[in-house]
Amino acid sequence: MNLLAFIQRAEAYLGERLPVHKLSYDAMVRKKEVPVHRLSWGYYLGGLALFFFAVQVVTGLMLLFYYQPTVSDAHASVEYITEHVPAGALVRNMHAWASSMMIAVVMVHLLTTFAMKAFARPRELTWVSGAVLLLVTFGLGFTGYLLPWHQIAVNATKIGLQSIEEVGAYLPGALSEWPRLIKETIQGEASVGQATLSRFFALHVVILPLTMVAVLVWHLLSVQLHGMSQGVDEPPKWKEKFFPTFFIKDLSVWGVAFMVLFVVALCLPFESFYAYPLFEPFDPKGSTPDGIKPEWYFYFVYYPLEILPFWVVLLLSLVAGVVLFLTPWIFRETSRRTLRLLAAAAALYLVVMTLFGEQIYRLFKG
Repeated sequence: MNLLAFIQRAEAYLGERLPVHKLSYDAMVRKKEVPVHRLSWGYYLGGLALFFFAVQVVTGLMLLFYYQPTVSDAHASVEYITEHVPAGALVRNMHAWASSMMIAVVMVHLLTTFAMKAFARPRELTWVSGAVLLLVTFGLGFTGYLLPWHQIAVNATKIGLQSIEEVGAYLPGALSEWPRLIKETIQGEASVGQATLSRFFALHVVILPLTMVAVLVWHLLSVQLHGMSQGVDEPPKWKEKFFPTFFIKDLSVWGVAFMVLFVVALCLPFESFYAYPLFEPFDPKGSTPDGIKPEWYFYFVYYPLEILPFWVVLLLSLVAGVVLFLTPWIFRETSRRTLRLLAAAAALYLVVMTLFGEQIYRLFKG
């Protein structure tokens, strides 16, 4: 194939998947319709994830007025926000709970999109952008975890970064040095310290949010250009107007989500799910306390690492990552019935590992 033919094929491929010539108010607002069927609830999850991200941005900006990204002042500034700033505890709790809720919604959104085969042609790139958003969301959770600079945050981050370096033992030749270089680049010094905190702060506050916004624009544009996927094999019961009918319903879901988030943040401090001694300021001379765990949304990897050999989990994670990004091509001919079964199996695994991972670990370890 000569270069000209390759360019023409690439142009045709991208033109079908990003048909920017369809950009118009009529096509994207007035004439846009949403299918109504038994899985229509899945259409609200993307907007709900966007809502929680907006809450993250607003509450994060409020916290920035008081937070100090230094190892000497970070923990004290978080305590000051929680105990002395008017409504500071509420804002911080909303930021923390919205983070967990956003990650949960994004994961469910991915599974429902998979189950409805919403990645089918010409929505392949829409799926890929969604997969990127999932990874960025996990990145925001991981980097934000360190910022309060308490015992559990620093020690859990050390373990997470050490896991990156351990990957090198399973790579050949010069590739074996890459994980170590990546870890050192992220960590910034011999051990987790000020350089690490500064880099995590920059990632959490600037780099990852800007990446999120850029990919969100791509993702939302793709959704608008192609409309809502039908989602089921049989014809939908009917279709409703996107604006104002579906739009008003979407806003109603946002309102309910905000009320739930507000009540939870007001009545339930985020740390109440963990042991309070672990939230003492980090002491570099102290020993690693017992009970160090990542946030709940990493349990699906954490507990397998505790049970299985590292190389097995590494291999399974690599396969899962490849399948995640190549889903539109791997499952191109798969029926929606089979996809729903696979999505249900994945959801069951995530729920079991999140809720019962510790019991399963104790069972395996005797």
